[in-house]
Amino acid sequence: MFLIVCLSWGTTWLAIKVAVESVPPLTAAGLRFLIAFPLFLLFATFRRESIFFPRGKGRFFVFVTLTYFSLPYYLLNYGETHVSSGLTALLFSTMPIFILIFSALFLREKIYVSQVLGIGVGFGSLYMIIKTQGMHLDHGEFLGVIAILSAAVMHALCYVVTKKQGVGISVITYNTLPIGLSGLMLFLAGWLLERPALVDVTARSWGALIYLGLFASVGGFIVYFFLLKRLSPIVLSFVFIIFPVFAVVIGSWYEGLSLSTDLVTYSAILLVGFAATKMPVEKLLARERPSDARPQ
Repeated sequence: MFLIVCLSWGTTWLAIKVAVESVPPLTAAGLRFLIAFPLFLLFATFRRESIFFPRGKGRFFVFVTLTYFSLPYYLLNYGETHVSSGLTALLFSTMPIFILIFSALFLREKIYVSQVLGIGVGFGSLYMIIKTQGMHLDHGEFLGVIAILSAAVMHALCYVVTKKQGVGISVITYNTLPIGLSGLMLFLAGWLLERPALVDVTARSWGALIYLGLFASVGGFIVYFFLLKRLSPIVLSFVFIIFPVFAVVIGSWYEGLSLSTDLVTYSAILLVGFAATKMPVEKLLARERPSDARPQ
C-alpha cells in the first residue's frame, strides 16, 4: 500500500502534463476536482463523517480551500505547460523544507544544524539539476518554476496552519467540501477566462483527468488514510522523498528524455538532503544516548 501511494502520487505529474496538452490549466484543475468530488462525498457518507468544518472554523475553511486546493493546483497545471513532469515533481518535493521553515517561524519548533545542511544540499542539488538539464530559464520556463515552487510554499504553509487550527477535524471533512468548492471555482474561472473548447479535448487528456480525479486523488487519498493508522508519521512522510523518483523515471520514459548521469546523481543528492531534514542526526543521537548511559 505504501508503494501504491508512491506510485499514484508519482504518476500524478505525468497525468497533469497529459491533461494540459489540450485543456487549459484552470479548467483542467477544476475538472480534476469535479471528477473526484462525488467519490469523496460517497466516502464521507460511508464513513458517516460530516463534510462541514466545525463552527468557528469558517476562516480556516476558506484558507484551506484557497491555499491547499484552488491556487496551488492551478499553479502546478500552469507550471507543467513549461516544465517537464519529472522536474515538476522534484521542484514540488521541496515542500517538506518549507514545512520545516514555517514550523520554526509559526510553531517555534527547533531546527537542527543537520536539517539546515540538508536544506542547503537539497536546494544546491536542485540548482544543479536545472542547470545541467539545459534549462535556460527563459520567460516561460522561469514562470513555470516559480509557479511550482509557489504551490509547494502554499501547501507547506497550509500544513503548518492545519497543525495548529485543524485539531479535531477529520481527514475526510478536511478534503471533501474544499475539493468540491475548489473544483467549481476553478472550472468557472477557466470557463470565463480561458474559454475552453471542450469538444477539442483529446481522449488522452480526458483519460488523464479521469485518472487524476479517481485514482491519484481519491485512490491515493483512501490508501494514505488507511496507512495513517498503521505506519509511523516519519515512515509515511518518506512518501515525499520516494514519489519524485517514480515521477522522474516515468516522466523521462514518456517524454522521451534520457536519464543522464548528472540528473540521477543530483536527484539522489537532493533527496538525501531532504531526507536529512526529516530525520535530523542530532535527534537520532539524543534518542540513543539514554540507552547507552544505562549501567551494564
